[in-house]
Amino acid sequence: MGRDPPVVTVTAPRPAAAPAPPETPARGRVAAVLRAAPLPVALVVLVALSGVVLGRVYADPLLTRLMVGAAAGSVLVGVAARRLPSWLVAPVSVAALAAWTLLSLRLAASHAALPGGLGEVAGDAARNAIPRLLTAMIPVQPAPDTVLVPVVAAWLAGLTATEVALRAGRVLLGYLPPALLYAGALYVVGPNAAPAVGPTVLFAAVAAAGLAVPGRRGDPAAGDPVAGLTPAVRAAVRLRLAAASAAGLAVVVALAALLAPVVAGQVDERPVDPRRYVEPPQVESLDENPLIRISGWALNPDQRLLDVRTVAGSTEGGPPRIRLAVLSDYDGVTWRVGATYRNAGRILPAVDPAPGATTDAVRQEITVADLTGRLLPAVPTPREVGGARVAYDPASGTLIRPEGLAPGLRYDVSSVRERPDPNLVSTANVPAGDAVSRVLRVPDGAPEQLRRLATQLAESNGAPYARADAIATFLAEHYRVTADAPSGHAYPNLTFFLFGPRNGGGQRGTSEQFAAAFAVLGRLAGLPTRVVVGFQPKADGPVRAADAYAWPEVLFDGVGWVPFDPMPRPDEQPRPVEEDFRPQPEEPPPSEVPAPTEQPTATPPAAAPASGRAAGGPGTPVLVGGGVGGLLLVVGAVLAALAAMRRRLSRSRLERGDPGARIAGAWRELTDALRLAGRPVGDDLAAAEVAERARRALAETRAAAGGPSVGDVDASGVGELAGLVNQATFGPGTSPDQAERAATLVASYGDALRDARPRWRRLWWRVHPGPLRWRR
Repeated sequence: MGRDPPVVTVTAPRPAAAPAPPETPARGRVAAVLRAAPLPVALVVLVALSGVVLGRVYADPLLTRLMVGAAAGSVLVGVAARRLPSWLVAPVSVAALAAWTLLSLRLAASHAALPGGLGEVAGDAARNAIPRLLTAMIPVQPAPDTVLVPVVAAWLAGLTATEVALRAGRVLLGYLPPALLYAGALYVVGPNAAPAVGPTVLFAAVAAAGLAVPGRRGDPAAGDPVAGLTPAVRAAVRLRLAAASAAGLAVVVALAALLAPVVAGQVDERPVDPRRYVEPPQVESLDENPLIRISGWALNPDQRLLDVRTVAGSTEGGPPRIRLAVLSDYDGVTWRVGATYRNAGRILPAVDPAPGATTDAVRQEITVADLTGRLLPAVPTPREVGGARVAYDPASGTLIRPEGLAPGLRYDVSSVRERPDPNLVSTANVPAGDAVSRVLRVPDGAPEQLRRLATQLAESNGAPYARADAIATFLAEHYRVTADAPSGHAYPNLTFFLFGPRNGGGQRGTSEQFAAAFAVLGRLAGLPTRVVVGFQPKADGPVRAADAYAWPEVLFDGVGWVPFDPMPRPDEQPRPVEEDFRPQPEEPPPSEVPAPTEQPTATPPAAAPASGRAAGGPGTPVLVGGGVGGLLLVVGAVLAALAAMRRRLSRSRLERGDPGARIAGAWRELTDALRLAGRPVGDDLAAAEVAERARRALAETRAAAGGPSVGDVDASGVGELAGLVNQATFGPGTSPDQAERAATLVASYGDALRDARPRWRRLWWRVHPGPLRWRR
């Protein structure tokens, strides 16, 4: 019996796939760059948009350009160093940051025409960057100290975002530094610019595009990370990934649903200006009332205070008057500057001249000699200052140098001098109301003689200009100028100056008494007045103490501040006051006539500049910055840990255990909330009594905060919570639904009680360590 022949199966060969066209190396590199470009480009745009937003409060686009350069440079350095070890990227990027920062400071210093070398400018900017940025006048002039912080912040945000998004592959987390930088720019701008709707929409669109477009594409064979697993494991992994994605989407949707009403409610709110929390540059006590320096200068008439050279402008009628200070506040004892100075750049804010006024452009070079203090002399009204860092008060048009004056300081100032139309002044009215109450205020205690004299001068002169001219004429015709007159312009001093016996030292004074008397009499007559201290040089060259004097000014509608001259003519003899006014004789107390104020002739030596680097160690700014930064990190870590522990404690109380234990945990949350609000309850109280106290605590807290005194679920629900506690303690049992209801009620009440408190107390509420250690 033979065997069957073997069966041979012939399998037809499969057709080979067509080979892919070879890809040239150049084309492959271009394709790889195009695939990897979207995410770095998105990061550059996100960081650069912060410069666009912040640049809206700057005077020109220099800051925006520097921040765009920082954004591009930081991201490009991060992309180029991606193949380097992670520990080496930060030093490389910081070195590039130092180079870009020095270039930015040099450009800003040149733009602001600041004197000094790059090292001096950089050191000054590093010491004063943050306070000067927050006290700078709007619009902010790009200068080294106002561009340093934004440029460094933009570079660090770009570096961090690149490392997290590209190296770690966490794109959404990598968006956090640009988002924080953008929020910081919005906060710094505050209410000083229109809402940044366009940049914000673009920020969101670019962020979405960066998430939608993959930054790089891997090997197609490795496209499925679970391809090599068994079917059961692969299904479990995919299910877990799908569940995680669904949970993440749910969190995002929930956050959007919760935050959207809050964000929408803030659209019409006026942003907080961070500048109100920072004290602007202040004048010294010597400069707060420079009017008392007039008598000291009068006793030393040859003291050289300044050197002035007029570079451009009309000198018709003599050299222009130089203004030192404007004093608007009077309290019955002394006149004070009362200005708010803001750090300014080279270009000062322009003010439209009054209608009909004649304007002249004047440019002067001024060199400081023996003048001390911080007030910087200039022809009113300055528009551009070079050679000195200044702070400016727009209301008065005066300048200070925050570092103080020093002999040899040289600066140039361009001003616009206004000369009002006499025809408009003679018929103009004076403003009234709250806007000018400061320059109309007459302090309590004005002597009756002053009031009678002001009334007498105003009775026969109805028009404001006529009243002011009558006061100036009365002072010029009845009083004498003497250099040795005692200083002082309080009510008793002015009374003695106006009505004291001529043979006893009365009826004579310096320009201090003339200007102060005019200003007080003008306010008693209903005129808004102020006192100005300055210099009237005879010609270009030295300005001496004899050239210093004070003059009064009156504010007219549509004209502005108009100076008056109450000083007597040199060739006229004063008439006795008794010819036109007969006051009751009054001798001032000797203590109320202060002795002459001597003006120091020597300038105290300037303090030696502090060395920025100790021998053999890091510089003081580095040590201070590192210490402050480390302290902030430690405090932030402690607060974050406390907040996390508090959240974990609440979850363990409300989510773990049987329903009865969860209801008891909710009750413990309620008593902790009352204790955090300063309303602790004793253990001897029944649940209903505690609930009643909880209602009163919420009502009183809301009433103190100016909100509604009653609530809905959050206030009335504490009674229901008390019932659940009683049932859990004494009843047959509770259900999971009741435990969830208790958690909802206590969360609603705790949120309402916390939200009724001030903002800083709400923040402290979340991290208070008390619930972690209080007896459970």
